[in-house]
Amino acid sequence: MKYIHSLVLPLAALGVLMFPTLSHAASLDPVDNSGVQAQQQQQNGITYLSGGIGEDESKAIQQSKGYNLHMTFSVGSQNQYIPDVEVVIQKAQGETVLTLTQAGPLVYVQLPAGKYTVVATRNGEVRRDVTDVGSGAARNLVFHWNEAN
Repeated sequence: MKYIHSLVLPLAALGVLMFPTLSHAASLDPVDNSGVQAQQQQQNGITYLSGGIGEDESKAIQQSKGYNLHMTFSVGSQNQYIPDVEVVIQKAQGETVLTLTQAGPLVYVQLPAGKYTVVATRNGEVRRDVTDVGSGAARNLVFHWNEAN
């Protein structure tokens, strides 16, 4: 048992060090909605939120319900949130269902159940992930770029 505790603590500390800007993400503190500009939007029948600039807007998006795909975009060794990402979400058959420009740093999407490919591009650098979304818990994707460019 002592061995497990001595392993878990360093792993938890490593997680906080690797994602310091995400560690406050679960805060349920009240949000001052006067500074929140993220509005629910639709494209091709797909509902989404994009934003998260500033602590209140970030918290407001993170506390939103009903979105089954959560994406976070960050850059650099400090994992700084970035708002300038191009996002394309495609069904497994390659059909594009959502295209966003200047998205982020948080994007929450409500998709029909299924398998999707998400392509996130920043300054010509592409990150790609495949995910299954359904009626269960939301899927969380984190896209990270090494340099601020």
